[in-house]
Amino acid sequence: SETHGITFRIQITAKELLDTDVLLKLLFHLPVNYPSILPDISVNSDQLTRAQCMDLKDKLLEEAKKHLSEPMVHELILWVQQHLKYIIRQSTAVCSEKTTLSRGASTEDGIWMLFLHLDHMRAKAKYVKTVEKWALDLRLTGRLMFMGKIILIILQGDRSNIKEYLILQKTSKVDVDSSRKKCKEKMISVLCETKIQPQHARFQTFEVKDYSTMDELQKEFEAVGLVTLFSEFVPPLLK
Repeated sequence: SETHGITFRIQITAKELLDTDVLLKLLFHLPVNYPSILPDISVNSDQLTRAQCMDLKDKLLEEAKKHLSEPMVHELILWVQQHLKYIIRQSTAVCSEKTTLSRGASTEDGIWMLFLHLDHMRAKAKYVKTVEKWALDLRLTGRLMFMGKIILIILQGDRSNIKEYLILQKTSKVDVDSSRKKCKEKMISVLCETKIQPQHARFQTFEVKDYSTMDELQKEFEAVGLVTLFSEFVPPLLK
């Protein structure tokens, strides 16, 4: 649209290390003032690991900076097809190197984001208070969002604190079952866990918010540059 730009998907094949065809699903969001501003890019492939997809996304954004102020999507697609095998080789080497580092030595992770989907909350008031306390204790910002039956959580902060939150979410008795007995969260989906990109804004606080329409919910994502995240994960939850 005139205010939100456009979003589109492209499926391409490229060669990986063993010269096997890899199907890549690329999602581009072009803001209104593209190409003066970089597009938001999402990369998915059933044949690559999440880490490899994220590394490929980072490399695509680096390449996009070289084409700033000129149409670039076609160039980026050609670049991926030509360089995928080298990116995978480099990503594998970096991943291997990182496994030799202790968790405490990882001081340059930057700010990360966690995107969760909850199936339901039976003890909503208690559950919400618990999530708010965890976010405060771990110095995480973001949103706990309700839209109809959809329950979403976006968190931003240090990666170690993001990991700690996820452990609490999965191991603590935060809800009640159908018999009103305390129970752990078993119906949670991690939709996305990624390092925040330069084009993404930061939530300054953690807030609990209700939305009456999908358009209202989408605007919350747009306000912090997360249109691609919304387009990729939220509409399928309505099906």
